[in-house]
Amino acid sequence: MAKKPVIELKNVWKIYRMGDVEVPALRGLNLKIYPQEFVAIIGASGSGKSTAMNMVGSLDIPTRGSVYLDGIDISHMDESDLAQVRGKKIGFIFQQFNLLTNLTALGNVMMPMIFQGISKEERLEKAENLLKLVGLGERMTHRPKEMSGGEQQRVAIARALANDPEIILADEPTGNLDSKTGKMIMDLLVNLNKKEKKTVIIITHDTKIANVMERRVRLFDGKIVK
Repeated sequence: MAKKPVIELKNVWKIYRMGDVEVPALRGLNLKIYPQEFVAIIGASGSGKSTAMNMVGSLDIPTRGSVYLDGIDISHMDESDLAQVRGKKIGFIFQQFNLLTNLTALGNVMMPMIFQGISKEERLEKAENLLKLVGLGERMTHRPKEMSGGEQQRVAIARALANDPEIILADEPTGNLDSKTGKMIMDLLVNLNKKEKKTVIIITHDTKIANVMERRVRLFDGKIVK
């Protein structure tokens, strides 16, 4: 039996209103992403890739069209229901890390599990294991300001894995890192795809990163061109 897509966008339009002017960021986007794929969504600034990321990650709803997550149409869900679905299914990695500066690495990784009702003992054990997985077993009690950019990004990856999501969505995950550290982060993402069997989607403008990916989706003016 053929695999069903884990994410599907059907004729998705996203139109922003600037005063009396309508500005379409996505123009009838159709996209299927299948379980355990390793996909890059690429394009220049203004191509619509950030808006596409918001749709793929259930961070926003389309003006027209439908977004399906595991076959369920999430296009008309209210934000509280959407947040619950998103929290279980998708782990996010951001270019700016988005760590809570007053929390340790452990605290940051434990945070997403609170919203899923996981006990404190289980949160602590899982966070410790995830930080060891990304090579930060010795840095668990450090706060973000005490860590390098690469270490902070590894904390962000551990946090993205906290609720054992099926999908990892990374927005320019190496954008603020030097080339050596960036390669280490990409190796981690490859490992999550190959060994942990995660669906990994990377939003990037970097062709060197895109060339590592098994599949590349190029956007231009809110449409797929390749």
